Amino acid sequence: MHSKPRAPHHLQRSDLRAAARLLAEGTQSVTRLVEGVHRAVHTSVGLPTGAVAGRTRGITGLVYRSIEEATGWVGRSTERALAGWEALQGPAPDGGTASLQRLAALAALNGVMGDRLAAQGNPLATSMGLWQEDGQALDLHQPPANAQATVVLMLHGLCMHDRQWTARDAAGQAVNHGTAVAAALQGTALYLRYNSGLHIADNGRQLAALLQTLQQAWPLPITRLVLLTHSMGGLVARSAIEQAQQQGLPWLDCLQQLVFLGTPHQGAPLERAGHWLHTLLGRTPYSAPFAALARLRSAGITDLRYGHVRSQSGAQGDRFSEAYEPAMPLAMPQSVQCFAVAATLAGRRSRVADRLLGDGLVPLHSALGQHAQSALSLQFAPAQQAVFYRTGHLALLSSAAVQQQLLRWLVRG
Repeated sequence: MHSKPRAPHHLQRSDLRAAARLLAEGTQSVTRLVEGVHRAVHTSVGLPTGAVAGRTRGITGLVYRSIEEATGWVGRSTERALAGWEALQGPAPDGGTASLQRLAALAALNGVMGDRLAAQGNPLATSMGLWQEDGQALDLHQPPANAQATVVLMLHGLCMHDRQWTARDAAGQAVNHGTAVAAALQGTALYLRYNSGLHIADNGRQLAALLQTLQQAWPLPITRLVLLTHSMGGLVARSAIEQAQQQGLPWLDCLQQLVFLGTPHQGAPLERAGHWLHTLLGRTPYSAPFAALARLRSAGITDLRYGHVRSQSGAQGDRFSEAYEPAMPLAMPQSVQCFAVAATLAGRRSRVADRLLGDGLVPLHSALGQHAQSALSLQFAPAQQAVFYRTGHLALLSSAAVQQQLLRWLVRG
């Protein structure tokens, strides 16, 4: 008799250890926040404060320091105990897969603070990898038996994951642009999963190396590579292409088409609003401690302020600084056909709707790569850009009209 397939997992054993670490770090952060407000009050009434900025002195400072140290000790002890329990349990049972709810929660968490998770080695940090249409991880040592010479790779956006390429339209029907395009091209569809909280340039570097490994491990020569991207995924693709050019990686020779769906090439207003809030909170001694909350947003999010695809250095390397702006424009690769799809919630074009409304997250001009300075404009050919009305950012993934446009571009020419 065949065993019954295991149900998808909402939790894994390592989640308890990861949650314990996050709880301890969160408690310490809140303690420092409260101490910062306490110090600001002391300063305002002329009472002595600690020698270190944001710290108090005397018994008050001792209390805050004791809370932090005790929290750290409890957190480390709990982690060690849970790690020992995981070891005693042995390997996790095979056959189960992560539930869509778990994937969504991890994707959101990584988008918001994935850089911190990765730096701290937290088990909840997402590792970059390739996945297949059936939701199974791609083993590069054992590529699929039905591998084709054409590969269509999908790249998701911020706080998202690879399974979200399968979306539901208004009638409840499943729509997957990657599956449709790959079938029409007689190719293989693959899906990238990555930590969207990392710097876009860091993800670009990892993707460039991963595509090189894919090309070498694929059971037959890849003659056509198509990158189909949504939102931040388009910026990651652009970064990977530039870094592959610099390194002379041969996978670029088979890259033929690059498609952007709602990619914020010129940045996203919501991140600029977050930067404005961070600056505003730092203006007064009472609100300054709360500015630390605004600094919790990930490197990936702050890169969306201007659509960064390159590593920054010097004054421009401080992502919370006013000087954090693009160092130089990055043009589209000349040897690749590039297509831009933009959406707007409005029913027709207007200056206000294009600039303020857009698709709800990305302004129309940003998705089309347009900029007031011609040197920063991406110059998509008119025939290689399309605008969809009364369509939101996420609805781009479930739109039958968008899918038909992709097929016209990529299949019918």
